[in-house]
Amino acid sequence: MPPPPVPGARGPGTVRTPDPPVDDDAPLDRLAVDLRMSLLRTARRLRAQKSLDDLTDGQFSVLAHLVNSGPRTPRELAEAEHVQPPSMTRTIASLAEAGLVSRTEHPHDGRQVLVAVTDTGRGVVLETRARRAAWLRRRLEGLSPAERATLAEAATLLTRVISE
Repeated sequence: MPPPPVPGARGPGTVRTPDPPVDDDAPLDRLAVDLRMSLLRTARRLRAQKSLDDLTDGQFSVLAHLVNSGPRTPRELAEAEHVQPPSMTRTIASLAEAGLVSRTEHPHDGRQVLVAVTDTGRGVVLETRARRAAWLRRRLEGLSPAERATLAEAATLLTRVISE
């Protein structure tokens, strides 16, 4: 009795080539790409929701830092924002010119200044945060309760992923 035919063989004496190796990481790689793109696009759309159009992302970040942490020296702000001190000096100057921050003498070191957010700057941060929250809420309203639950779980997982 002849041997059973080999699937994929083309005739007698044909040697079947093995299947290509399965890339077990392919689904994980695809997920990483999809998440990265979704997160970047979402962040870009959220950043566009601001109360002052001429405020840069870096300037807003400094304002938000001051609202959250209180007055800081330019060096502390540069370290927190991961920029060089000369860049922070320019950012602070622009924010001060716009009336969004004030500079005062450091109470313990006369060689330094403290940068604080003004009431106007605080208003810009709070209004921008409200706009961003409203924008996202409008999009979430269109989802089913199950989809929102999935996103709530994803938010928890993403927080864990970025904190590791």
